[in-house]
Amino acid sequence: MKFRLSPIATAMTLTLASLPAVSAEQVQEVLVEGTAINDPSVNTKSTEALNKGLSADGAELLRKMPGVSAGRMGGHGLELTIRGQNQNRLNVLLDGAYVHGGCPNRMDPPTAYSSAEGYDEITVIKGSQTVQYGGGGSGGTVIFERSKPKFNDGDSTKARLTAGYQGNSDTSELSADIAQKIDKGYVRAIAGWKDGSDYKDGNGAEVRSGYEESTVTLMAGFSPDESTHVVASFEATREDDALFAGAGMDSPKSDMDGFRVKFDKDLSEGSVSSINGEFYLTEVDHVMDNYSLRANTGTWKKTPATSDTMGGRISATYGEVGAETVVGIDYQGNDRDATRYRGAVNTDPSTSESIMWPGAELKQYGLFAESSRGVSDDVAMKLGMRYDRVDASISKGDETWSQSQNHASTGNPQSANALYDAIYTSGAQNNISENNVGGFLRFENEIDGGYVYASVSRSVRTADSTERFLASRMVMMGNDRSWVGNPNLDPEKHHQAEIGLSLDSSQWSTQASVYYSKVDDYILRDKARGQDGVISTVPSTVTIYRNVDATLWGGELAASYKVSPQVSWDAGLSYVNATNDTDTDRAIAQIPPLEAHIGVNYQQADLSLGAEIVANAKQGEVDLTNGSGQDTQKTPGWGILNLDGSYKVASNTSIDFGVNNVFDKVYANHINRENLFDATGVQVNEPGRSVWLRLTARF
Repeated sequence: MKFRLSPIATAMTLTLASLPAVSAEQVQEVLVEGTAINDPSVNTKSTEALNKGLSADGAELLRKMPGVSAGRMGGHGLELTIRGQNQNRLNVLLDGAYVHGGCPNRMDPPTAYSSAEGYDEITVIKGSQTVQYGGGGSGGTVIFERSKPKFNDGDSTKARLTAGYQGNSDTSELSADIAQKIDKGYVRAIAGWKDGSDYKDGNGAEVRSGYEESTVTLMAGFSPDESTHVVASFEATREDDALFAGAGMDSPKSDMDGFRVKFDKDLSEGSVSSINGEFYLTEVDHVMDNYSLRANTGTWKKTPATSDTMGGRISATYGEVGAETVVGIDYQGNDRDATRYRGAVNTDPSTSESIMWPGAELKQYGLFAESSRGVSDDVAMKLGMRYDRVDASISKGDETWSQSQNHASTGNPQSANALYDAIYTSGAQNNISENNVGGFLRFENEIDGGYVYASVSRSVRTADSTERFLASRMVMMGNDRSWVGNPNLDPEKHHQAEIGLSLDSSQWSTQASVYYSKVDDYILRDKARGQDGVISTVPSTVTIYRNVDATLWGGELAASYKVSPQVSWDAGLSYVNATNDTDTDRAIAQIPPLEAHIGVNYQQADLSLGAEIVANAKQGEVDLTNGSGQDTQKTPGWGILNLDGSYKVASNTSIDFGVNNVFDKVYANHINRENLFDATGVQVNEPGRSVWLRLTARF
């Protein structure tokens, strides 16, 4: 048989079968009869190739991939969006582990703990193309990976040292990556430090965005034989004094500790070809306040929060490449606590005001199976099924503010359960269980120079702890601005169809895809106005969650062309439309507009130069009138020019350099938060002209 195996099937099998050693080439390209094929819905890049500037985190690294966006409320902690979907609609794994942030307002989404220097490569799987990484993932799956170090013959040590500086924000960075071979194993240490001040937008106005971050990762791997690999790692991230123009508080502290163990075993005999497993524990300790990093002469407020996640995955692969099946089980448990305190000016806040996450626990147990088969000489099929048992509960639902940590309450004591009863007709509910089933079917047909594919899928996402259990009571001067989760939310069910095309030749390549998704019980963040199941509030300033029906559709196009051995260009285009069908075709908030980029690259010996134009169309499909409060305006279109280059000054030393936003354009991404400090800016503007430089030495 000479059928073309599904690139996604092979990428997933390679990733699970040898997680510590997977290379970008293995994941992104599958070699069948000597032909390399690219998949429109899978994109793998090294972090070095993506890092054009001093990127704050992983979400900023990924912004230029077609269909991938990131929203900003400060200089750090950008919110990743893929195909118009964000937060828990994306499965984000950091070296095999889930990390759920400690901020109810998402100052620290998972990618906030994914520094560029701490990972080797990133794989983005757009849409519902696999069931191996947990339930949900309707928008996509993002995998940050650290590779097993490869040593040249005779060498036992590898090292990379980096120093960088970026003008505008006065950001400095230092990092070191050192690996030492030891008999049948190795040890590796990765350390990074980054310090940035507030940047200026194109108008020269300062945007609150400063932060300081340091990371340390220690890894130890062992291979008793060629078919076995075990690696254990510990990671510590410390983020201090992070400023947010788009939030009512800043974060003086956000710490994450992560522990991971992985193993994989290739078997030469029997029907099982490999067995793989990974286990992790991540602990986040986050603090935000409105006084330590900004001037405040009113009430001082502070919210300490924790988010601990424990989980793992075990899988077995049957058969051979081209006719294989992966079956496995996984578990993910998350426990979140957050309490907001208040106090007088110059007084440490000690009066409890809200138990925002009242001991929220979410446990997910999963079973999955994925199979790839050749249907004919030119057609391949991939099928996946997944079952998830979900248990959600809170341990502090009946505690009033005065009972929380023995602090006195302020005004009208109230519990989380009392808030749910006051906002929703269904009231409070605890010990919630769900049984969710999802899956997909994908066909690929080889054609001259490439292939076409079609897939259908169902993905089911449970409500996260904020959507289900947040209990933030806030009444200011008689205006109720509470933010309350809905314990009775139904899981979100996406039914999606997608078709795509990939064409490749020695000089050019093109990938295109279009998709359509009908969503039952889409979990919408909204304002309370007496909708079905919601008790009316006037004025409608209470933030709530409810289920609606929705439709999402869109497409992406990527192309590249090699003009000569020295010159090449690439371009990308993406669009998504999202509509709330329950509320008379109301637009869903925070959806990126038409996005485009075009770039040209020159490579000659030790010098490379690049230029790119990045542009967004105007976003007029917004949720403003009687809306959710998430969109701030119809965002104007914009376009910017970025320049970059690299020069190899010695065999082991290179200099990367560039200018982002060359013409100092004033602009904001539509999905950026509202700027609470600059009324003329409306949204948090992106940085103005930024000159950057990075020196890298390898030994």
